[in-house]
Amino acid sequence: MKPKPRGFLNHLEAYLAKRDGVDKLLKISRYASKIILASSILPETLTLTTRLKSFESSVGISRKAFRLGKFVQDVNVLRDASLDTTEERILTIVAYGGEGLYYFVEQFVWLGKSGLIDAKYLKNLQKISAWAEFIGYIGSISLKFRDLKAIGEAEGRFEASVEIAMLRGDVYEKESKELGKLREKKLLKKLSIVQDFADGLMAFADIRDGKGVISSPLLIAFAGLLSALISTQKNWASC
Repeated sequence: MKPKPRGFLNHLEAYLAKRDGVDKLLKISRYASKIILASSILPETLTLTTRLKSFESSVGISRKAFRLGKFVQDVNVLRDASLDTTEERILTIVAYGGEGLYYFVEQFVWLGKSGLIDAKYLKNLQKISAWAEFIGYIGSISLKFRDLKAIGEAEGRFEASVEIAMLRGDVYEKESKELGKLREKKLLKKLSIVQDFADGLMAFADIRDGKGVISSPLLIAFAGLLSALISTQKNWASC
Protein backbone atom coordinates (compact mmCIF):
# COMPACT_ATOMS: atom_id res chain seq x y z
CA MET A 1 0.00 0.00 0.00
CA LYS A 2 1.44 3.35 -1.06
CA PRO A 3 1.94 5.88 1.73
CA LYS A 4 -0.49 8.79 1.71
CA PRO A 5 1.09 11.94 0.21
CA ARG A 6 1.95 14.57 2.81
CA GLY A 7 -0.31 17.59 2.63
CA PHE A 8 0.79 21.21 2.46
CA LEU A 9 -0.04 21.92 6.12
CA ASN A 10 1.96 18.88 7.29
CA HIS A 11 4.89 20.03 5.17
CA LEU A 12 4.54 23.55 6.59
CA GLU A 13 4.49 22.17 10.14
CA ALA A 14 7.74 20.28 9.50
CA TYR A 15 9.29 23.39 7.96
CA LEU A 16 8.32 25.67 10.85
CA ALA A 17 9.57 23.12 13.38
CA LYS A 18 13.10 23.83 12.14
CA ARG A 19 15.09 26.75 13.49
CA ASP A 20 16.23 27.67 9.98
CA GLY A 21 12.67 27.54 8.67
CA VAL A 22 11.44 30.27 11.01
CA ASP A 23 14.69 32.22 10.63
CA LYS A 24 14.35 32.41 6.84
CA LEU A 25 10.73 33.56 7.02
CA LEU A 26 11.89 36.33 9.34
CA LYS A 27 14.70 37.12 6.89
CA ILE A 28 12.21 37.46 4.01
CA SER A 29 10.07 39.78 6.14
CA ARG A 30 13.05 41.89 7.15
CA TYR A 31 14.55 42.40 3.69
CA ALA A 32 11.17 42.93 2.04
CA SER A 33 10.69 45.75 4.58
CA LYS A 34 14.17 47.08 3.79
CA ILE A 35 13.38 47.17 0.07
CA ILE A 36 10.21 49.20 0.71
CA LEU A 37 12.12 51.60 2.98
CA ALA A 38 15.16 51.93 0.68
CA SER A 39 13.08 52.49 -2.46
CA SER A 40 11.29 55.47 -0.83
CA ILE A 41 7.89 54.14 -1.88
CA LEU A 42 6.47 55.50 1.37
CA PRO A 43 7.03 59.12 2.44
CA GLU A 44 9.28 59.62 5.50
CA THR A 45 6.51 61.42 7.38
CA LEU A 46 4.04 58.54 7.09
CA THR A 47 3.31 56.65 10.34
CA LEU A 48 3.58 53.34 8.44
CA THR A 49 7.19 54.18 7.53
CA THR A 50 8.09 54.62 11.20
CA ARG A 51 6.33 51.38 12.10
CA LEU A 52 8.05 49.53 9.25
CA LYS A 53 11.46 50.73 10.48
CA SER A 54 10.62 49.55 14.00
CA PHE A 55 9.40 46.19 12.63
CA GLU A 56 12.55 45.71 10.53
CA SER A 57 14.80 46.46 13.52
CA SER A 58 12.81 44.15 15.80
CA VAL A 59 12.97 41.28 13.28
CA GLY A 60 16.74 41.77 12.97
CA ILE A 61 17.16 41.34 16.73
CA SER A 62 14.79 38.34 16.75
CA ARG A 63 16.85 36.60 14.06
CA LYS A 64 19.98 36.95 16.21
CA ALA A 65 18.18 35.14 19.04
CA PHE A 66 17.58 32.20 16.68
CA ARG A 67 21.36 31.85 16.26
CA LEU A 68 22.03 31.02 19.90
CA GLY A 69 24.29 27.99 20.01
CA LYS A 70 24.35 27.66 16.21
CA PHE A 71 28.16 27.88 16.19
CA VAL A 72 28.21 24.34 17.64
CA GLN A 73 27.23 22.87 14.25
CA ASP A 74 30.36 24.42 12.70
CA VAL A 75 32.52 23.09 15.54
CA ASN A 76 31.11 19.61 14.89
CA VAL A 77 31.76 19.88 11.13
CA LEU A 78 35.39 20.82 11.78
CA ARG A 79 35.76 18.07 14.38
CA ASP A 80 34.20 15.32 12.23
CA ALA A 81 35.56 16.39 8.83
CA SER A 82 37.48 13.72 6.90
CA LEU A 83 39.67 15.66 4.49
CA ASP A 84 42.10 14.34 1.88
CA THR A 85 44.13 17.33 0.71
CA THR A 86 45.80 20.34 2.33
CA GLU A 87 43.77 22.69 0.15
CA GLU A 88 40.53 21.08 1.29
CA ARG A 89 41.60 21.31 4.95
CA ILE A 90 42.46 25.01 4.66
CA LEU A 91 39.22 25.88 2.83
CA THR A 92 37.13 23.90 5.33
CA ILE A 93 38.79 25.67 8.28
CA VAL A 94 38.25 29.06 6.59
CA ALA A 95 34.61 28.28 5.70
CA TYR A 96 33.37 26.66 8.90
CA GLY A 97 35.81 28.42 11.22
CA GLY A 98 34.70 31.81 9.88
CA GLU A 99 31.02 30.90 10.03
CA GLY A 100 31.38 29.42 13.52
CA LEU A 101 33.13 32.54 14.82
CA TYR A 102 30.42 34.69 13.22
CA TYR A 103 27.61 32.78 14.95
CA PHE A 104 29.52 32.83 18.25
CA VAL A 105 30.08 36.61 18.18
CA GLU A 106 26.49 37.24 17.02
CA GLN A 107 25.30 35.93 20.39
CA PHE A 108 27.06 38.85 22.09
CA VAL A 109 25.79 41.29 19.44
CA TRP A 110 22.27 40.13 20.33
CA LEU A 111 22.95 40.63 24.03
CA GLY A 112 24.29 44.11 23.24
CA LYS A 113 21.24 45.06 21.15
CA SER A 114 18.97 43.61 23.83
CA GLY A 115 20.57 45.85 26.45
CA LEU A 116 22.31 43.23 28.61
CA ILE A 117 25.81 44.17 27.38
CA ASP A 118 26.98 47.78 27.33
CA ALA A 119 26.27 49.28 23.88
CA LYS A 120 29.81 50.71 23.70
CA TYR A 121 31.08 47.23 22.79
CA LEU A 122 28.60 46.78 19.94
CA LYS A 123 30.60 48.45 17.17
CA ASN A 124 33.69 46.27 17.73
CA LEU A 125 31.58 43.13 18.10
CA GLN A 126 29.72 43.86 14.86
CA LYS A 127 32.99 44.50 13.03
CA ILE A 128 34.47 41.17 14.21
CA SER A 129 31.20 39.43 13.29
CA ALA A 130 31.17 40.96 9.78
CA TRP A 131 34.80 40.03 9.07
CA ALA A 132 34.29 36.45 10.32
CA GLU A 133 31.16 36.08 8.18
CA PHE A 134 32.89 37.50 5.08
CA ILE A 135 35.93 35.23 5.47
CA GLY A 136 33.62 32.25 6.03
CA TYR A 137 31.81 32.95 2.76
CA ILE A 138 35.10 33.13 0.86
CA GLY A 139 35.90 29.61 2.09
CA SER A 140 32.35 28.36 1.49
CA ILE A 141 32.22 29.65 -2.10
CA SER A 142 35.63 28.11 -2.83
CA LEU A 143 34.51 24.72 -1.49
CA LYS A 144 31.27 24.84 -3.48
CA PHE A 145 33.12 25.62 -6.71
CA ARG A 146 35.23 22.50 -6.04
CA ASP A 147 32.05 20.49 -5.48
CA LEU A 148 30.51 21.93 -8.65
CA LYS A 149 33.53 20.83 -10.66
CA ALA A 150 33.29 17.30 -9.23
CA ILE A 151 29.55 17.15 -10.01
CA GLY A 152 30.25 18.33 -13.57
CA GLU A 153 32.82 15.58 -14.07
CA ALA A 154 30.42 12.94 -12.73
CA GLU A 155 27.66 14.33 -14.97
CA GLY A 156 29.96 14.00 -17.97
CA ARG A 157 30.66 10.34 -17.17
CA PHE A 158 26.95 9.51 -16.85
CA GLU A 159 26.16 11.34 -20.09
CA ALA A 160 28.80 9.24 -21.83
CA SER A 161 27.31 6.05 -20.31
CA VAL A 162 23.81 6.98 -21.50
CA GLU A 163 25.09 7.73 -25.02
CA ILE A 164 26.93 4.39 -25.19
CA ALA A 165 23.83 2.56 -23.93
CA MET A 166 21.66 4.29 -26.54
CA LEU A 167 24.05 3.30 -29.34
CA ARG A 168 24.02 -0.32 -28.15
CA GLY A 169 20.25 -0.32 -27.71
CA ASP A 170 20.62 -1.21 -24.03
CA VAL A 171 18.29 -0.12 -21.22
CA TYR A 172 19.68 3.04 -19.63
CA GLU A 173 16.88 3.91 -17.19
CA LYS A 174 19.17 3.71 -14.14
CA GLU A 175 21.81 5.95 -15.73
CA SER A 176 19.14 8.48 -16.76
CA LYS A 177 17.81 8.68 -13.20
CA GLU A 178 21.30 9.21 -11.81
CA LEU A 179 21.96 11.85 -14.45
CA GLY A 180 18.74 13.64 -13.48
CA LYS A 181 19.77 13.60 -9.79
CA LEU A 182 23.20 14.98 -10.65
CA ARG A 183 21.70 17.82 -12.70
CA GLU A 184 19.35 18.68 -9.85
CA LYS A 185 22.27 18.61 -7.41
CA LYS A 186 24.26 20.83 -9.78
CA LEU A 187 21.44 23.38 -9.93
CA LEU A 188 21.12 23.45 -6.12
CA LYS A 189 24.88 23.92 -5.80
CA LYS A 190 24.77 26.86 -8.21
CA LEU A 191 21.90 28.42 -6.27
CA SER A 192 23.87 27.91 -3.05
CA ILE A 193 26.84 29.76 -4.57
CA VAL A 194 24.56 32.65 -5.61
CA GLN A 195 23.22 32.73 -2.05
CA ASP A 196 26.74 32.86 -0.60
CA PHE A 197 27.67 35.70 -2.97
CA ALA A 198 24.56 37.63 -1.85
CA ASP A 199 25.30 37.05 1.84
CA GLY A 200 28.98 37.84 1.29
CA LEU A 201 28.00 41.15 -0.32
CA MET A 202 25.96 42.03 2.78
CA ALA A 203 28.87 41.11 5.06
CA PHE A 204 31.20 43.28 2.97
CA ALA A 205 28.75 46.17 3.27
CA ASP A 206 28.82 45.74 7.05
CA ILE A 207 32.62 45.83 7.01
CA ARG A 208 32.45 49.06 4.97
CA ASP A 209 29.80 50.51 7.32
CA GLY A 210 27.47 50.94 4.37
CA LYS A 211 29.93 53.10 2.39
CA GLY A 212 30.48 52.74 -1.36
CA VAL A 213 28.32 52.03 -4.41
CA ILE A 214 27.96 48.27 -3.77
CA SER A 215 26.78 49.04 -0.24
CA SER A 216 23.69 50.96 -1.33
CA PRO A 217 20.70 50.09 0.92
CA LEU A 218 18.50 49.01 -1.98
CA LEU A 219 21.13 46.68 -3.48
CA ILE A 220 21.85 45.12 -0.08
CA ALA A 221 18.13 44.70 0.59
CA PHE A 222 17.66 42.87 -2.74
CA ALA A 223 20.70 40.69 -1.98
CA GLY A 224 19.22 39.80 1.40
CA LEU A 225 15.84 38.92 -0.08
CA LEU A 226 17.44 36.81 -2.83
CA SER A 227 19.48 34.90 -0.24
CA ALA A 228 16.39 34.36 1.93
CA LEU A 229 14.30 33.03 -0.96
CA ILE A 230 17.00 30.59 -2.10
CA SER A 231 17.52 29.35 1.45
CA THR A 232 13.77 29.01 2.01
CA GLN A 233 13.43 26.90 -1.13
CA LYS A 234 16.31 24.61 -0.06
CA ASN A 235 14.91 24.19 3.47
CA TRP A 236 11.41 23.54 2.15
CA ALA A 237 12.67 20.85 -0.22
CA SER A 238 14.62 19.15 2.58
CA CYS A 239 11.62 18.87 4.94
